[in-house]
Amino acid sequence: MLNGCAIPYVVSGAFALQQHTGIWRDTKDLDVFLTADDVPRALDCLSQGGFECEICDPVWLAKAHRDGFFVDLITGMSNAVIRVDRSWIERGRPAVVVGTETRVLAAEELIASKVFVTRRERFDGADIVHIIYGTQGQMDWPRLLALVGEHWEVLLWALILFHYVYPAHSDYVPREVWSNLLSRFCSAVTNPNPGALFRGSLIDENMFAIDVQEWGLEDKLSQARARILRNRLAPCRAETCSRPDPSHHL
Repeated sequence: MLNGCAIPYVVSGAFALQQHTGIWRDTKDLDVFLTADDVPRALDCLSQGGFECEICDPVWLAKAHRDGFFVDLITGMSNAVIRVDRSWIERGRPAVVVGTETRVLAAEELIASKVFVTRRERFDGADIVHIIYGTQGQMDWPRLLALVGEHWEVLLWALILFHYVYPAHSDYVPREVWSNLLSRFCSAVTNPNPGALFRGSLIDENMFAIDVQEWGLEDKLSQARARILRNRLAPCRAETCSRPDPSHHL
C-alpha cells in the first residue's frame, strides 16, 4: 500500500533481523522506518486503505491497524537522539517481505536503531551481537560510527558484549574500530570532564528517574524530545488520527 502511494520507507523489526542473521521471530507487527516529513502522507495512505491510525508519541512513533494487522511507523529512537533521514531508506537492502518487493534496513542502521534499546523490560544487545556475527562484520563501520555520533560509548558497550559472547570472532570488528573507540574511552577516563552532563535518562527514563527527580541531575531526555517537538509539523489530519499524546512512551 505504501508502495502504491510512493511513500519512501524501509522495513525494520523481525523482517530486517531475519535478512541479516537468519533468525526469525513470529510477529503480527510490521515496523516501518520513514522520515518525520513523510508520516502525514503515510497515515493518509493507510487511512484510505481502511487502517485506523494514531499518534502514540509525536517524537517518534505512529501506529496503524486493520483486521489484527499492525504497522508501526517509526521516525527515530524514543529518546530523540537518533533520527531517521532519507539516507536510511536509500541505503536499504532489497528484500521480499510478505510477498512484496521492498527494502529492509541495512545492518548499520539496524544496529543504530537498537543501541538505545536498553531498558529493564527490553534489551536489544543480543540482536546487535547477532547482526555482527551474522554479517561477519562486513559492514560500513564509518557509517555506523557516524550514525551513533557523540553516543559512541553505547556502541562500544555493545561491541564489548559481542567480544564477550563471541571471543573467537573479535576480528569481525575491524581493528581500527576497536582502536578508535578504546582510545577515545581511555582518553575520557584519563581526562574526565567535570562539566560533562548526566545522560542516564537517555538510556532509561524510569530506571534513572531518581537521578532527575530527586537528585536534580540534568534531564537530557526531556531536552532532546523538546527540540524535536518544537520543529515538528502537525503529524496528521484530525479525521484520520487520534490526538497526539506526548506522555506515551514505549
